[in-house]
Amino acid sequence: MEFFDVISTRRSVRGYKDAPVEEEKIVKCLETARLAPSWKNGQCWNLIVVRDKEKIKAMAHPIVNPWLPQAPCVIVACADPKKSGERDGRQYYLVDTGIAMEHLVLAAAAQGLGTCWIGIYDEAKIKEMLQIPEEMRVVALTPLGYPDEENNLRVRITKGLIEKFSPRRKLEETAFFEKFGKTK
Repeated sequence: MEFFDVISTRRSVRGYKDAPVEEEKIVKCLETARLAPSWKNGQCWNLIVVRDKEKIKAMAHPIVNPWLPQAPCVIVACADPKKSGERDGRQYYLVDTGIAMEHLVLAAAAQGLGTCWIGIYDEAKIKEMLQIPEEMRVVALTPLGYPDEENNLRVRITKGLIEKFSPRRKLEETAFFEKFGKTK
């Protein structure tokens, strides 16, 4: 898939087929994330591939993402804030890990896989379950699998609501030239 096609077709997937993701596709996603830029090339992130169904079920939030256990795989992104920078009170480990996760998400889309950025989770529970060191922070999760939204009524309804109430803003509403609010 061409780069701009990947960007324009990528979406958050909330329904997954009961099919494992091939190892080479997972590795390609991880390798793409590894190559992401970061503050002073600190590469503060670590990615944990979770395939254990009980662990995935335990990560799911019953209201926000009850569909998560459908996914054959979940990637947990964690980071060591000390391996990144801080400036004017802004901690860049969040940005660094966000860039790595976006690389992973786009690599997944290019391979026909679905993802959904998850930011609501029980960090302490995940850290204990996956033996993540205390100094690390869990930044995000994403399921990784083959999309199956057409066969899932809850997902179709949720997707419709999200698209209805949160449509993409137009370019002229998001990008300006020379100063805030100025379109060409």
